[in-house]
Amino acid sequence: MSDVLNRNLKILIDDISIRDSETALNFLYRHYFHKLMRFITLYVKSDQSAEEILSDVFITIWQNRRYLFEIKNFNAYIYTIARNLSIDYLRTKKMVFDQLDEIPLDIYFRTDMNPENDLISKELAITLNDAINSLPTQCKMAYKLIREDKMKYKDAAEILNISVKTLEAHMTKAIKELRMALKTRD
Repeated sequence: MSDVLNRNLKILIDDISIRDSETALNFLYRHYFHKLMRFITLYVKSDQSAEEILSDVFITIWQNRRYLFEIKNFNAYIYTIARNLSIDYLRTKKMVFDQLDEIPLDIYFRTDMNPENDLISKELAITLNDAINSLPTQCKMAYKLIREDKMKYKDAAEILNISVKTLEAHMTKAIKELRMALKTRD
C-alpha cells in the first residue's frame, strides 16, 4: 500500500477505535468491499454467503474497535478475519475443505479491468482463467493475494497461515503453470 493510503487507513482506524466513528467504518467497508468479496468467494461458492461473511467481518471489527489502534498490519488483520470466518462458515455447512479446488476463479470477476482495456484477447483471458482454476487451492489463493491484491509476501503468508518460503513455492508453481498454459496456447 502507498504511504498516503496507509496514513488515511490509520486515520480511519483511529476514528473507529477512539471516536466510535461509524462514518469511518463505512469508508473502510467501501475500501475493502471488492477485495474481500473476491477473497471470501474463493472459500464459499455463494455471493450471498460471501456478503454475509463480509458483514460479519465488519461486525467483528466494530466489536473489537477499542483494540484496533494496537494492530500493526491492518490489511493482514482484516484478511485473517475474513479467512477465519469463511472457514467457520464452511465448517458449519459441513463442507469438505478439499472442495475449494472445485471453486472457479475468474481473474476479471469484480474488477475494474477488462480484456479490452488491457489489450488482452478474450481467448487469452479464458486460457488464463482455466490455468488459474487448475491450480491447487493454496496456489490459487497465493496468486490472488500477491498478483491481484498486490500484497507483500509476508502479509499474504500471514493471511494464509503459511511460511513465506511456502508461499514463494506456491507462487513459483502458479507462475510456472500459467507460463506453460500460455506456451501451449501459442
